[in-house]
Amino acid sequence: MIPYVRREKIMDELENKQMMYIEDLMKIFDGVSESTIRRDLKILEDENHIIHLHGGAVKLKLDSYEIPVGTKKLLYKEEKEKIAKLAASLVEDEEVIYIDSGTTCTSMVKYIKATGVRVITSNIQVVNEANNKNIESCIIVGGEVNRNLESISGALTDATLRNLNFDKAFLGASGFGIEVGINTPDFREASKKSIVNANSKKCFVLTDSSKFNKTTLVKAFEIQECTLITSEFIPELDGKIEYLVAE
Repeated sequence: MIPYVRREKIMDELENKQMMYIEDLMKIFDGVSESTIRRDLKILEDENHIIHLHGGAVKLKLDSYEIPVGTKKLLYKEEKEKIAKLAASLVEDEEVIYIDSGTTCTSMVKYIKATGVRVITSNIQVVNEANNKNIESCIIVGGEVNRNLESISGALTDATLRNLNFDKAFLGASGFGIEVGINTPDFREASKKSIVNANSKKCFVLTDSSKFNKTTLVKAFEIQECTLITSEFIPELDGKIEYLVAE
């Protein structure tokens, strides 16, 4: 594993557990020396992503970290593809759908088999994937470009989305759970998700199970307001919300 990807994986683990010890990280990265892990942590601290604590522990900075899209593609790839295929199978002929930012949402585009589908998106990557012959048209909303997330958001985006209605919406999330809801580190992304959820007949959130009970800065909406599509059965959610497992 190259150093950059290893550091992003460390950040992903910290998003799940909030605080970890060096010994915990060494168990995850089998064969990687303690000195290498310490060097990675020093780089992440210098980049202002983590805080060193007494006793060899580290935790995320309070302003929560968003992993770049390019790195997200490398994490939980198999699970994400299964989720994307299931999500695509829910699209019906001639529907107007919204596709959110995120690697899993992007992946679902190529699997859409319904015909005459119209796509509205704030995901820059979707434009490149929308050559699927079953997609009749693809509209990308205006706004501020976040190159790190390859997403468009902000006041202009929100104003546009408030005037649009969708048969189905497919959203991403940085974390989910009964108490933490559907959440994201970015206020603009949270606002966008909230508006789309309110304007959709049916809203699906696509997220692998590693994000269960992960808490980031902003709750976009309650988990009961959507149908979750995830990669594993989660006993804590059984009977409490509507969700699908991609197998």
